[in-house]
Amino acid sequence: MKVASVLIPLPVAEAFDYAVPEGMALARGDQVAVPLGPRAMRGLVAEVRDTTGSNRQLKAVQARLDDPPLPGSTLDFLEWAARWTLSPPGEMAALALKGLRAPPPRPVVALTRDPARAPVRITAARTAALAALGAEALTAAELARRAGVSAGVIKGLVDEGVLVRVEIATGTVFDTPDPDHAPAALNPDQKAAAEALGRALRGGGFQPFLLDGVTGSGKTEAYLESAAEALRADPTAQILILLPEIALTQALIARVTARFGAAPAEWHSGVSGPRRRQVWEAVIAGRVRIVVGARSALFLPFRNLRLLVVDEEHDGSFKQEEGLIYHARDLAVARARIEGATVVLASATPSLETLVNARSGRYGRLRLEARHGAAVLPSLALLDLRADPPERETWLSPPLRAAMAETLAWGEQTLLFLNRRGYAPVVLCRACGHRMTAPDTDSWLVEHRYTGRLVCHLTGFSMARPARCPACGAADSLTSVGPGVERVEEEVRSLFPEARVAVFSSDTAPDAAAARALIQRMQAGEIDVMVATQAAAKGHNFPNLTLVGVVDADLGLRGGDLRAAERTFQLLMQATGRAGRADRPGRALLQTWTPEHPVLMALAAGDREAFHEAELAEREAAGLPPFGRLAALILSGEKAEAVERAAGLLAGSIPNAERLEVYGPADAPLALVRGRRRKRLLVRADRDVDLQGFLRAWLVRVKLPSSVRLTVDVDPYSFL
Repeated sequence: MKVASVLIPLPVAEAFDYAVPEGMALARGDQVAVPLGPRAMRGLVAEVRDTTGSNRQLKAVQARLDDPPLPGSTLDFLEWAARWTLSPPGEMAALALKGLRAPPPRPVVALTRDPARAPVRITAARTAALAALGAEALTAAELARRAGVSAGVIKGLVDEGVLVRVEIATGTVFDTPDPDHAPAALNPDQKAAAEALGRALRGGGFQPFLLDGVTGSGKTEAYLESAAEALRADPTAQILILLPEIALTQALIARVTARFGAAPAEWHSGVSGPRRRQVWEAVIAGRVRIVVGARSALFLPFRNLRLLVVDEEHDGSFKQEEGLIYHARDLAVARARIEGATVVLASATPSLETLVNARSGRYGRLRLEARHGAAVLPSLALLDLRADPPERETWLSPPLRAAMAETLAWGEQTLLFLNRRGYAPVVLCRACGHRMTAPDTDSWLVEHRYTGRLVCHLTGFSMARPARCPACGAADSLTSVGPGVERVEEEVRSLFPEARVAVFSSDTAPDAAAARALIQRMQAGEIDVMVATQAAAKGHNFPNLTLVGVVDADLGLRGGDLRAAERTFQLLMQATGRAGRADRPGRALLQTWTPEHPVLMALAAGDREAFHEAELAEREAAGLPPFGRLAALILSGEKAEAVERAAGLLAGSIPNAERLEVYGPADAPLALVRGRRRKRLLVRADRDVDLQGFLRAWLVRVKLPSSVRLTVDVDPYSFL
């Protein structure tokens, strides 16, 4: 008797066993239909084994589906990722099958000529339509456009049976990229990096690299040349380029298309379901050579993945915080290892984890130390707000205002960076001090003047700004505290009424199309001053942008997050790196109340290495990443008492372990989210401790009530 272990997309800890019917041939990776209770479900075969008998009565596999089996290496990766993140393996498998959820694209209804039918009457317009159609099959709209006739002319020919409707499948043909189409002219650093990557690709096997280049140094050109080498070495090679933001995909797709003469496939949440299905089917069939996508593209079923690039590898957006929790950068390295591929982690501000791996020799390190062409790095200065504060109820200091006026007079562009959406981060009552908060959540409501609403950026809750304080009832007592990008834009418009001003944030550019339109306006010189959050701080190239003003350089340094200093350094270096990327020199001015802070001093001195050494020394002394490992356990439930009891159960069941500590349980900083009370525990372990093994041994001891949800976050980035 044969038994198949099947992964089903449910939050369960293991695969389900099913009997394989006589005569059904199954193999690892096959997609099957299996019964689960009263319904049939799609699953993935993880294993097929022979058994001599069992006292269990197994249900049988209903059918082997016609959809292609997942490659063995893809399934190996999914199972490894589930073990690493302590996630249900079936839910990992569901990520790999996500492309099949959507129906195939609808067939196109086209028109063809029936040679046996002639028009009842001949006119010049009808003659033109038939001549334009010839022996082709065209849609009615396309035929009318080609022939230069009205839709009524086409309809008349259809009604007479001269033109016949036919359905044409919309299977997409992905053009084959040409590695020799338009090679870039590389400088010596770029050439050395591309050659090193080329040697790795020709040699085969798993080889990880850090591509460490200053902003504007041409990292993209270097790794695209290595992609060309991968295609030369193996015409069936597949290449995946991961980006942290959807807004960055269009610019990279244009560059890939220009380099290879063929557009890459695109994969992210902004792509329609039917289109994603086409990409998924083409990837597993080996008909797609290059894919550009967001973190979920990592789970596509590649047949021959030879090169994997994680661009802006330091970016926190690669960490998936909702649902299945994982870090795409770390999983990308693991997938490359499983596939025997080359992986490139590219950044101007590498994460400390990647930097330590490169310093220790686990990763190769390729450095680009100068900007490409004539461009030079911008000058950078700190503006001490204690000496030159802004006027009351304004946010731009006199030196920054003067620099903006100069830049406008020279016909150049300014970027004002403030990583805070909306108009004001806090709305409070002048009469009683009440702060407006979201219902059932501890977060403050952010005022958005564009929409006239108060919004919770954590849960999405919004409400109209009330006329009276909900706590004391005082009329017209609510006041806006602090600036967001909308408030800074308001100030810029009042200072420079002739300037063309725009805001770039996830509110003004909620999707890829809106972001692309805003970026194109900036590149075309249609915007004089852009006020932006981190949406504009990475990956974009604005040739006429010569001034970057950081409105609040201290913002990210507040709070107890262990990565606060690192993240602030990276974000400010990326933001200021937007200036002077063409032939005009750039400058960056950072407004701060604490110019003596080590992060800001390192930025002003341009001394990245000094910052890294100081930060790494602090982390090593505390045994924190990258010298130690962390895991967070978050308990949540609607009733505080149930969460408290569950936390006590967990705390009382901690296994004995050496070189490992457990902190908590304690109330989470955001102790109430969407009506659920939250508590956290934090595990710190030495780097060589089997953290996942410890967590499994711990959690198997505890049976939590169904009213309490437990989330495990291995290597957490959020501590809220």
